[in-house]
Amino acid sequence: MKFIASDFDGTLLNEKGMISERNIKAINKAQSKGIQFAAATGRSYDAAIKPLKHAGINCPIIALNGATIYDENHHLIDSIPMDRETCKKILAVSQDAHLYIEFFTSDGIYSSSREQFAEVLEDIMKSANPDVTREEVETQVNQRFQNEKIQFIDDYRKLINHNDIQIFKMLCSSLNPDNLEMVYEQLKNESDIAITSSGHINLEFNHPNAQKGMALERLAKQMNISMEDVMAMGDNLNDKSMLERAGRGVAMENAAEEILSLCNYKTKTNEEDGVAYAIEEMLEEMKQGNEPAPEKF
Repeated sequence: MKFIASDFDGTLLNEKGMISERNIKAINKAQSKGIQFAAATGRSYDAAIKPLKHAGINCPIIALNGATIYDENHHLIDSIPMDRETCKKILAVSQDAHLYIEFFTSDGIYSSSREQFAEVLEDIMKSANPDVTREEVETQVNQRFQNEKIQFIDDYRKLINHNDIQIFKMLCSSLNPDNLEMVYEQLKNESDIAITSSGHINLEFNHPNAQKGMALERLAKQMNISMEDVMAMGDNLNDKSMLERAGRGVAMENAAEEILSLCNYKTKTNEEDGVAYAIEEMLEEMKQGNEPAPEKF
């Protein structure tokens, strides 16, 4: 293996949104042996860079499911925006189903209101922990607004029609699975939309060419690395395209069933340093001669 790519939430990050010490040490060890590392996430670049900086990890970032790619010097090197008519189509169907909607754009994130975001987050947190307090919800809301540039708009059509702003991803959420299924069924056969998910309460919409696997392939090609020499790790459906393309696709123990059945390699959960475990296992195989060591860059 010459290149490692890791998903973020549910994979590299623990439940506190941090990268564990063991994961950091494993990544540093791989990099010291000349193996490249990249983060691949559905998050925006602004939300992804903070935990990486805190961990002292400098690497390329595939953000927004592959719609944007940043190099290790924090420069945007590739982007694939969505078609505006496609965005209008998704918006209409999602609003009819009463989904909460966010637009991820070249000008930050747009939402309908801070209050609606807080209500959605409170519902999500209470579904996992019924005893969560309003103060804890507010802390999470404030953290989100510190991590990312979020603006509010009363009519999303104004945003879609703004020619100076590119739209890279739409995120639609609901605690009602029937509403999500209704939207999925209406849009699943549209050739101009890639639909994935990073959890059971959301749908994520991108340009068909803006997927983690395609972005990872483009990034590897720039490094003159074959996808056969790439190890990718993930846990959810928006990781599927890169796990399929990588020579070594690794599913987290906490992964969705479809991801677990897809991958030939499995590792521990994100709470048990699964990323470190997978890297250590791969490095041990290389040490024993089952895999060739990469040339240092």
